[in-house]
Amino acid sequence: MTVKIAVLPRPSMQNRIFDRSHWEQLEAIGTVVRNGKEEQLRAETVREVIEGADIAITSWGCIPMTRELLDGAPGLKAIIHAAGTVKGIVTPDVWERGIRVSSGNGPLGVGVAETALGLTIASLKNMWRLSKQTREGGWGADRHLVRELYRITVGVIGAGKAGSHYIRLLRNFEVDILVYDPVLTEEQAASMGARKAELETVLAASDVVSIHAPSLPATYKMINRERLALMKDDAILVNTARGSLIDEDALVDELRSGRLFACLDVTDPEPPAADHPFRSLPNCILTPHIAGAVNNGIMRIGQFAIDELKRLLAGEQLEGEVKGEQLHVLA
Repeated sequence: MTVKIAVLPRPSMQNRIFDRSHWEQLEAIGTVVRNGKEEQLRAETVREVIEGADIAITSWGCIPMTRELLDGAPGLKAIIHAAGTVKGIVTPDVWERGIRVSSGNGPLGVGVAETALGLTIASLKNMWRLSKQTREGGWGADRHLVRELYRITVGVIGAGKAGSHYIRLLRNFEVDILVYDPVLTEEQAASMGARKAELETVLAASDVVSIHAPSLPATYKMINRERLALMKDDAILVNTARGSLIDEDALVDELRSGRLFACLDVTDPEPPAADHPFRSLPNCILTPHIAGAVNNGIMRIGQFAIDELKRLLAGEQLEGEVKGEQLHVLA
């Protein structure tokens, strides 16, 4: 039986996710029906593309898969989301019909973790300030502040896809790794090469703290004034998750005191105001939300979606499968 694959994102998004080699792989699997309309995705377009489909590939810009839309594809087996969160795509009807759902959070997390590691190394090496001094005619006046990823403690907040990959990368270095994640067991943490600890312990003991927790009501401003005060002098705070996880006013006060160093890829809101202190404080590195997939990195998600489709058809376990009961702890 020929497998029908409905590709729902608008063409411009398809071209960001898939290149020619990806389309060749998909066409070798089954019949591919693509949304050819560049306009904002509408229900009638989804109905046309998804009619009779076995698999639906979604991404950024797609709409919830309601009962009316699903009625047009009674044989739909899976929705493979070539993007991060599936909360804007899935509906109760998806779960009721037994349709499997896969998220591209895994490949997105790879890029986030790699960026967090890069920020960690550059900050420990004091590269930001040394580079500035060198441009201004100096030569290594602050070399005594350089540190290595060696015999220090790194704290990881959140052990989801990005956090767990960051831990995996850290295992290439001789460091102690502490992890805070309320749904992670001590045994799971140990198998990753880390030690599970309470949030306050992670903050107080770590030379570097990297945030990878989801943005949920329970995590809103979890890194508050009291918890920031627990951090070591000269500790480094890396946030590639969401700006809402930090009390930014409290962080500004800590940065102004000169006690901490921060690398922020995310803020709340984005972008921060033109005169926000994050933009001018010398001990704050601010980047414009580039930790995840950008440009060529987005195609990693396209390949993941294809590989996930192959695993599905082969009866293998899906690497990015999401269950309905998991939604309350996912970003």
